[in-house]
This record gives sequence, structure tokens and C-alpha cells, in this order.
Amino acid sequence: MTICPCCGFKFSGALSDGCKQCGARAVGEALPRPANELPSYGRALVLVVTGSLLVLVFTTQTIMAMAQRSSGSLERLFQFWQWIAAGETAAWRLKWISIPVLFLALWVGLKIYRSIRQEPARFCGVKQARRGLLASAMVGLLIALLIGITVPARLRQRQMAIDAGIQADWYTVERALFEYQARYKTYPADFNDLQKRIADPHGTLAKALANLDQSGYHPGADVAAVDTGQSRNLRGAVIRKASLTSTDDAAPQGLAFTTFELRLPGEDKILGTEDDWIGHEGVITRLKDVAKGGVGRSVSAGILNP
Repeated sequence: MTICPCCGFKFSGALSDGCKQCGARAVGEALPRPANELPSYGRALVLVVTGSLLVLVFTTQTIMAMAQRSSGSLERLFQFWQWIAAGETAAWRLKWISIPVLFLALWVGLKIYRSIRQEPARFCGVKQARRGLLASAMVGLLIALLIGITVPARLRQRQMAIDAGIQADWYTVERALFEYQARYKTYPADFNDLQKRIADPHGTLAKALANLDQSGYHPGADVAAVDTGQSRNLRGAVIRKASLTSTDDAAPQGLAFTTFELRLPGEDKILGTEDDWIGHEGVITRLKDVAKGGVGRSVSAGILNP
């Protein structure tokens, strides 16, 4: 079976007789294979270029991060930990691109390196290929190491950002509640009343209330009540304090709420779980800290129970 190099037609016979489809024919015998062949540098060059490019990209990103961190200060350029921090920044910037590329480069590089080792007569540059492969591996390990040592700090920063958002909602609602109390001498019975009577030109109050649950708001009041446990023959009446909330059906007409407690959902956005927050009398704290006896221990037991 002969294949024509011109048109690819397969036919039986010699090419010197001509192709049966296009008519092309061989003008002479094929050249003999040379007795000595020079080994190829091509595969080793691929590994060297790949490793060099990865090192160059990471170094460039580190220098750019250092330039941003130094802000014109020459002293920081000679501080070791500043360069480590710049490397961490560069590693996080390159993580989504460099990690897949590194895995691919290492996988292909290992196959190329093995082929060079298996056929030293055809391919040369084993040392250069090894150095290029090691450079690729070192960049990958360095990026993984720099990302790994910063994961705990970034998780703490993420949690701080979540806590700051919850506290921002609390302070926004608290400011509106205090404004309502200063204007009407009472706290609102519910959030609907708060939204109707407090101006919200920028929508910050509505946004904060959208993240809260109405059932977490508990206004209360201190009112005078007659102690029926004493004898009627006593002069006057013994006065004691009784705490009433907005859920009390027997609340007197025109009752003024003088205090409030607000429970905010935590990271899971579900009220009644362990990550909830408690706001009471200008103080906000985690529910689990209240249960341990920390700040906010004076919050009533009814609020602590979901």
C-alpha cells in the first residue's frame, strides 16, 4: 500500500509509476537516513522556557505588590517581612490562574522530562530540562505556601467583616430607635411603626431592617402596679415594678415603652441559632458570649431562649 504525498490517495504499486489519482510520481529514491544524527534541544527548551516564564511572572507580581506597599518609602524595600507580605499578595492575585497552569505545566513537564531520559540519543539537555522543571515546581510550592500561611488571617478578616456588617445594622436601628424615643417619649411597638415615623432619606434604615427579623425585637416598660399581696388596711399602696412587653395583651392604653432588646441573626441569617447577636441598652454582643457570662449577662432569660 502506497500513500501519495501530494493528495494522500492510497493505492497499490510504486510511487515511481505515478499516483493513480493525481499523477504525481517520485523523481528518485528516498534519501538514506544519516549515519549520525544530532540530538534535539527542543524538549529541554520547552521546560526551560516554561519554568523561566513562571518565575518571571511571580517575581513581577511580587515587585508590583511591593511597590504598592512601600508607597515611596525606601526603608520598606530593605525589610524582609515586607517582601514576604508582598509575596503573599502576589500569590493571592495569581491563585486562580497560576494554580491550574502550574498543574498543567508540571504534568506535561514530567512527561517531557521522562521522554528525554528514556531517549538520550535523540534528546539532549537533561540538566537544563531538570532545572526548568524544578523552577516550575518551586514556584508552585512557593505560591501554595504563601497562600496557606495567610488563610487563618484571611478567615479572621472575613469574620470581622461579617461582624462589622451585623454591628452596622444594629447601630443603624439603634440610632433610629433613640430618635423615635426622643421624639415620642417611647420606643415603637414594632418595626413598621419605626419606619413610618422616622425619616430615612438614604434608605439605610430600610436596608438594616431588611436584614433583621421582626420577632427579634422586644420593647418593654416599667410601670406601677398595686401589690395585692399586702393587707388593704395599710395606708396607701405598696408600689412595685412590673415589666411589660408589646406582646402583653393586658398592656394599658398609652403605655410608654422605656427599654428594648433586639436579637439579630448571625452569619446564617436565621434567627434563633447559636450565632445570633443580642442588643440591649446600647450594648451588642454575641449570644454565645452572653451564655458564657460575658458582656450582656443582664439580658433576660426569655431573650436567650430561641
